[in-house]
Amino acid sequence: MPSSHPPSLPDTPPDLPHSPYRHELIQAGLDRLDQGLTVIDANLQIVAWNQAFLRLLDFPESMAFVGADFESFMRYNAERGEYGPGDVEVLVQARLELARSFKPHYTERKRPGGQILAVRGEPLPHNGFVTLYTDITTSRRYEQQIQEQNAELESRVAQRTMELQATNERLIAADEANQRITAALRRSEENLRLVTDTVPALIAYFDHKEIYRYVNKGYADWFGCAKDELVGRYTWEVVGEKIYAQISGHVHQALRGDTVSYEYSRHHPNGQLVYARSELVPERDASGKVIGCFVLSVNITDLKNAQAALVHAQKMEAVGQLTGGLAHDFNNLLTVIIGNLLTLQERYPDDPGIGEYIGPALNASRRGASLIRRLLTFASKQPLTSRPVNIAELLHETLILLKRTLPAHISVVTTAPVDKPLHAMTDSQQLENAVLNLALNARDAMPEGGTLTIRATRTSLSRKQAADFGVSPGPYVALSVSDTGTGMDAATQARASEPFFTTKRFGAGSGLGLPMVYGFAKQSGGGMRIESAPGEGCAVTLVLPCMTGDLEDELTLDAAQHRPERPGEQRPLVLLVEDDADVRRVIRLQLVGLGYPVIEADHGADALLLLASVPGIGVLISDMMMPGGMDGRALCLQASQSAPHVKALLISAYADAPAASPVDTHSPRLLKKPFTELQLQHALDGLLA
Repeated sequence: MPSSHPPSLPDTPPDLPHSPYRHELIQAGLDRLDQGLTVIDANLQIVAWNQAFLRLLDFPESMAFVGADFESFMRYNAERGEYGPGDVEVLVQARLELARSFKPHYTERKRPGGQILAVRGEPLPHNGFVTLYTDITTSRRYEQQIQEQNAELESRVAQRTMELQATNERLIAADEANQRITAALRRSEENLRLVTDTVPALIAYFDHKEIYRYVNKGYADWFGCAKDELVGRYTWEVVGEKIYAQISGHVHQALRGDTVSYEYSRHHPNGQLVYARSELVPERDASGKVIGCFVLSVNITDLKNAQAALVHAQKMEAVGQLTGGLAHDFNNLLTVIIGNLLTLQERYPDDPGIGEYIGPALNASRRGASLIRRLLTFASKQPLTSRPVNIAELLHETLILLKRTLPAHISVVTTAPVDKPLHAMTDSQQLENAVLNLALNARDAMPEGGTLTIRATRTSLSRKQAADFGVSPGPYVALSVSDTGTGMDAATQARASEPFFTTKRFGAGSGLGLPMVYGFAKQSGGGMRIESAPGEGCAVTLVLPCMTGDLEDELTLDAAQHRPERPGEQRPLVLLVEDDADVRRVIRLQLVGLGYPVIEADHGADALLLLASVPGIGVLISDMMMPGGMDGRALCLQASQSAPHVKALLISAYADAPAASPVDTHSPRLLKKPFTELQLQHALDGLLA
C-alpha cells in the first residue's frame, strides 16, 4: 500500500506485497473517510488501514505498514494505559484471544482524554477482520445535552403549569388574561420543543426587524461563526450584501405571512462553494400578526455536485457521439484524398513539380487521420495502437514542436540514453500528446521563465516502487517532465488528476490535461506519479512498459515502400460494395494496382445478384454501413450461405465498428478507413492466406 509521501524513484524501499494499480485510488478514498478503518488477515496482520485510524487512536504512522502485527497496536495501547491498570502481557493476551475468535463485536471505549470511540468488527472470509473506529464523542455529548434539555423542559413545563394554575385560581374572572398566558405558554413550549427536537438541523430565527434572535450550532457553523456572534445581528450582515440581494425578496415575502423556499450558494470560510435550500416559516402572535420567521436550511452541496457530475457525463457522452459521427464522414473524405494523392504520386514519381505539392498534401491528410484518432481516443471510442516507440526519436520530434510553442525565457533540457536505444511499448502519438500536455502545463507554471527538463531512463521497479505507480514490478521506461515553477500544495496535488479540476483562470484550462495523461498511462499498462511542493516546482513521472530483447522492424505506410512482386500470381475476382462513389473509385484503383480484377456494386441487393450470377468471384469487400436496409455484416452473412467459398472483408469509417472476434471464424475481417494500398494488401494477404 503506497505511503502518503512516496519515495523518489531510485530508492529501494522494503519489499512489501504487491498492490494492483487501483490500490492507490482506493487508499486515497479510504484516507478521506472520517471513520478509522483496518483490515487484518487470519494471522492478525495488517492488510489495509487509513489515516483516520492512526489519528483517532493516536498511533504513530511508523507503526502502520502492510504485514504489521496487530498485536503491536494492542501492546502500544496497553503500555500507555489505554486498557486500564494491570499486567501488560495479560491485557494484550486477553485481547488477542478475543481477536482470534473472529466473531462480530461492537464496543464503545472511552480513551484517557475523554474521547469516546465506537469499535465495530466484522469477520471476513478466511478469518480476516475489518474494523471501523468511529468518534462518537460529540454524539454522546449531544445525547447528554438533549437529556438535560428535556429534563429542563419538563421542569419548566411543570413549573409553568403550577404558575398557570396559581394564576388561574387568583384571576378566575380575568378570562382574557388567562387565554393570553395560555397562548404564550403554548408558544414557548412549541419553540423549546422545536429547538430540542431539531438540534442536528440548520435552524435560526429572526424577528420582524430581521434581527437574529436564535441560531443553532449547525447554522452558526454554516457561516463559520460562533452562535453568540450571530445573535443580535441583522440578516444582511450575516449573509452578506451579495447574497442578501438575491434572497431579500423571499425574506420580505415571508414577513408578509407566506412560507417561502429558495436556494442559494456561498463560499464557506474554508474556500469551498456550498449550496443550501432554505425554508422560511412565519411566526404569528395571537392576533395573527407576523412577528418573525423560523429558518430551516439543508446543505445540498453533495446533491449539486452530483448534478454537475451528471451534466459533465452527459456532455462527454454527447462529445463521444459527435466524434463518432464526425469520424465516419471525415475518414471517408480522407480515404478519397489519400488514395488519389498516392495514385498521383505513383504515376508521376519523377515529376518534382507535382511532388512539391503532393508531399505536403499527404502529410496534412495523415495529420488529419491522426487528429481523428486522437479525438476518438479522448472520447474512448478507439483503443491505443501500441507498438515499440523509440523514446529518443520521439523526444527529438517533440522538442521541435516545443521550440515553436514555448517562450524564449523558458529553456528546455532533454536527456535520454545514448549507449543503447530505449523503446517503450505504447502509442507514439498519444505519448507525444502526453509530453506536450505536460510541457504546456509546466510553461503555465513558469510565467516568469525557468527550466523545463524532460528525462527518459530505463528502470526496474521494486514492489514498493511499483505500488507507487499502481503497476507490477519489473522493467519500465521512466519519462519525467519537471519544471522550476510555482509548484502545488498537497491539496491541489491530491486533486490534480481529477477530471475538470483546474487551478487556471476561467476559460484558460479545461481540467482534462492531467486526467488524459493519467488515463493514457494506465491504458498503456503503466502509471503516473506527481511530486511537487509550493515554490519548488513540479515533476510528473510516467512509467511505461519497456521493450526488451530484439525489436522487430515496424511496417511503415510511406508511399515509397512497394509491395513484393509475385510473377504469374493469379488474383481472385473482387466484388467491391460501397455506396460512396468517390470512395469506391479510390478502392477500385488500389485493388487494380494490386493486380485484382474488380466488379462493383453500390448496395447489398445488387451485390447478392452479382454473387449469384458471376461464379468467378473470390473476394467480397463491403462497407459496414450501406443504404437499403442491409448492412455489411448482413451481406457477408448471406454471402457465406449462398457462396461459402467467397472470402469477406469489411471496411468501415465508423469509430466504434466492432472488430471480428478472434474465436469466431465466421466473422469477417475488418479494415478501418482511411487505409493505404499497402494496408489493403496486408489485409487481403491475411484473408487469402
